[in-house]
Formats: sequence, structure tokens, C-alpha cells
Amino acid sequence: MSENFPEYLTVDYEDGREQTAADYPTLADKLAKAVDVTRIALEQYRRPAVMWTGGKDSTLVLYFVKEVAEEYGHDLPPVVFIDHYQHFEEVTDFVERWADKWDLEVVYARNEDPAFAEHAPGDDVPVASLTEENRRELRRADHEGDTFRFEADSLGGNHLLKTVALNHVIQEHGFDGIFSGVRWDEQEARADETFFSPRHDSRKYPPHDRVHSILQFDERALWDATWQYVVPDTVAGWPEGHVPQDYDDMPEGITARDIPVSPKYFEGFRSLGTEKGSAKSAEEPAWLQDLESTTERQGRAQDKENLMERLRDLGYM
Repeated sequence: MSENFPEYLTVDYEDGREQTAADYPTLADKLAKAVDVTRIALEQYRRPAVMWTGGKDSTLVLYFVKEVAEEYGHDLPPVVFIDHYQHFEEVTDFVERWADKWDLEVVYARNEDPAFAEHAPGDDVPVASLTEENRRELRRADHEGDTFRFEADSLGGNHLLKTVALNHVIQEHGFDGIFSGVRWDEQEARADETFFSPRHDSRKYPPHDRVHSILQFDERALWDATWQYVVPDTVAGWPEGHVPQDYDDMPEGITARDIPVSPKYFEGFRSLGTEKGSAKSAEEPAWLQDLESTTERQGRAQDKENLMERLRDLGYM
């Protein structure tokens, strides 16, 4: 990372302070802000990257980056996929398929502690068998005990398998701006975020910024943008206004595999985490559910959700 960071930037770190999605009342308002934030970021960061999980939020972020990069003549940044060893097979297949279709440079972030090669997800791993760095990071996450549960839904597990892995990639590639699909309404711990969010404390992470281009979206607006813009702009011949009612409700000549929407959302999942820590919210596709009076992340492992503030202090998204 350049020793001049962050002096070469003129981004407004206060942009979005004390705002909510209500300050961007229409879909057009939300889209315009996303484009503006994305444009500024692509102009100013010397080595940006897009954090992409294959989920709806990060796919929308990636869509804006692709569109703005093409319109303004910027190189398309690489995408970072955090491999925490516990993905749905359908999610990894989706990421690999669309990375190939969109000709993306994918950087895989993994914590490759040799001890993990000897265990399967869910196993209890002796802390003493971990690398010195991972033992130190577990202590920083207030981990107690002689074993570590090899899964990403606990405080220590999330920190080692996601945050530490991401930090390694940021350090190795010198990324200075990371696009992330964080939204104000998604989780209480994220309600105070700004569009350009500094992560400059070198004691916690390699200094960089998080770029939150879709903070202003709520879940409904996100799906509206997906069906009105992302899918039609990606799939030739997509009928204007068509919103699938199920996995098979596709226009003639098009299948669900042809659209940039993860199949898990058709199954009733609204938020995708680990395979073990995620569950359906209902039987109908995510965008057809009652998004206004139910909780989006109710299908996620709640131990992790309850620890979100501490996770973010350690450097998580």
C-alpha cells in the first residue's frame, strides 16, 4: 500500500452521514446516487476491487461498476470472492459461470492455514495447531478455549475465514478502495455507514476504503433495480416488465441459468451466508415475499448477527 494513502484521495468521507434510504425516495434517486459514487470511486482509487459474493447486493454493486467503467472508459476492477469453505454449491457455480460470462478477474480470498486441510467444516480444530498469526487473530477476537470451531458463523470463525482472508488479499494486491454491497437498512450495525468509509487503522487491517454505492437501497428497491435494469441489460430479449413468478417462469428461449440472479433466491432464500447458517424465509422467490414487514436476515445464523458490531470492529463488512 502506498505510503501516501490516503492523501491522494479527495473523496467525501462524510457523504451519507445521518442519512437513510428515505433520503433517496425514488428508484431513480437511488440509481443516480449509486452511479455517482461509483464514478467518483473509479476516478480516484488507484487499485479498486469489488467484493462479490454472488448475492443480490454485491451483484447490483458489480452491475454499477461494470456499467460506469464502460461508460467512462475505466478498466473493470477485479472482483474478490471470499471463500470461507462453506458456500452453497449453487452459489459457487453461479459465481464461476458469471465470472466467465462477464470476463471478470476473480481474486479468491482464503485463509489457507495448513491446519484447515486436515479438517472439515464444523470440526473442532486445536488452536495450538494454527499458525501464529491465526492464533493471534483469535485472541484479538476474544476467543477462549483450546479448540476453534472451523465454521464462519461464529465470532472467531468469521474473523479468521472472512476478515483475515480479505486483509491478506488487500495487502497482497494493494487494493485501496473496496466496493461492498452494504445497505443502511440491512443490519443495525451498518446504519451509520457513509458512502466512502475509511479503514485506515493499520493495527486492524491494511489501510483502505470501503465504497458503499448501494447504501441508499432497501430490499424492495434492490429487486426493482434487478428486474428493471440488471437483468434486461444483461439478457438480450428480456421482455420489459417481466418479473418471474418461479424458477421456470422464463421468456421463451431463456432459462434461469441465463440471468444474473442466484438460484437460491428462487428457492425462497432472501439472504445468503454459509450453507449451514442460511435458511429459506418462505417458499416463494425472495422478491415475491413480504419484504416490508418481515426481516431480511431472519434466515441467517443469529449468533453471528448478534455479534455484528464486534465483527465490524475487527474489520468485517
